[in-house]
Amino acid sequence: MKLLLNVLKRIHKPAVYSSQPRCRSSSARSGLLPLRDEALIVGSNPELVQRLGPQVEVRTGFITEEEEGAFMQELELGLKKKRYEFDHWDGAIHGYRETERVMWGERCEEVLSRVRSGAFPEGSPLLGPVHILDLDKTGYIKPHIDSVKFCGSTIAGLSLLSDSIMRLVKEDDAEEWLDLLLPRFSLYILRDQARYNFTHQILKDEESVFNGQRVPRLRRISVICRNLPG
Repeated sequence: MKLLLNVLKRIHKPAVYSSQPRCRSSSARSGLLPLRDEALIVGSNPELVQRLGPQVEVRTGFITEEEEGAFMQELELGLKKKRYEFDHWDGAIHGYRETERVMWGERCEEVLSRVRSGAFPEGSPLLGPVHILDLDKTGYIKPHIDSVKFCGSTIAGLSLLSDSIMRLVKEDDAEEWLDLLLPRFSLYILRDQARYNFTHQILKDEESVFNGQRVPRLRRISVICRNLPG
């Protein structure tokens, strides 16, 4: 009986994919255990993980704590003038503030240039304003797919202030899913099928568990770049 239980555990263990070999997060400041060989992406089955692997990336340590501070210095004053909202126009977000920004200081523009050159196809026209989404500790993003009328094939977002978990679920088959661990200071990139055929969400703090590890969710700001529809 004990042997059978061990076999079943192996069969039902989530498929694991690492977007970077031997990734290391800024765990001393983020609250996560050191990642080292732990994967940043887990999925419902190996075939799905293999198929979506090239379309889903998490790059740890993409920005430094100082660079995060530069973004916060530019954003905080404007965000403080807004209240957290708990009723989004399409019901997709709870407990948030948001804004858009076109002009940036030199330090932030340097980081955004790295995002654009590293995440988007060469020559791809980008959406001009950068989207800023500020989630309260009690906030979360419900499952949704961004409108294809306004966004292209790729989305890239910086994670500031907190670790979080993004969940992707196939639109027509809830049994197919991926969980992405998004450490503070990381960049995530979603492309193609991962954008169009899967809903994405940011889990609530009380639901924030990645591959069996609790990942506390604090206030989180994402700085999001998108390209235009082709």
